[in-house]
Amino acid sequence: MLLSLFFTFLKIGAFTIGGAYAMIPLIKQEVCKKRSWISEDEFLDGLAAAQSCPGPIAVNLSIYIGYHIRKGKGMAVAVLGTVLPSFISIILIAMLFTRFAEASLVRKAFHALRPAVVALIAVPLYQMSRTAGLKPGNFWFPLGIAVLVGFLNVSPVYLIVITIVYAIWQGLRMARK
Repeated sequence: MLLSLFFTFLKIGAFTIGGAYAMIPLIKQEVCKKRSWISEDEFLDGLAAAQSCPGPIAVNLSIYIGYHIRKGKGMAVAVLGTVLPSFISIILIAMLFTRFAEASLVRKAFHALRPAVVALIAVPLYQMSRTAGLKPGNFWFPLGIAVLVGFLNVSPVYLIVITIVYAIWQGLRMARK
């Protein structure tokens, strides 16, 4: 099981271009649908926890899934599988980039990858919004947060604190009823 966990996250880490958000649909596909290690609800809980904790989302999510499957050892091999491909890639790129950074073919290749990266981020965002029950009636909340952070430069820290306080208040209000 540990080897399977390691190689699953190694594959995800090795073949995902675009960072952590591009990894989310691949992780979900592997751990929920293909291997049935966790349910989709558990995945969403883990994703929420991963986004709430400091550090890279993909690493945090691999910690959650690895721990869920095989406790400490599962967590360790899942994290190692996730970060090893990036670590090796960065070392190789650092060694080669100074030589080839100005080559027009290299610049064109990186420029051509940009639309694919945007799509790899947009698809899980759309899928998560459907799974989370985002509808026109409650779309105002994430849209408002995006406007506050993206256009009005409000610190996300304030918005997170406000959201936590609001959720606690709502929970207490519901408990009283």
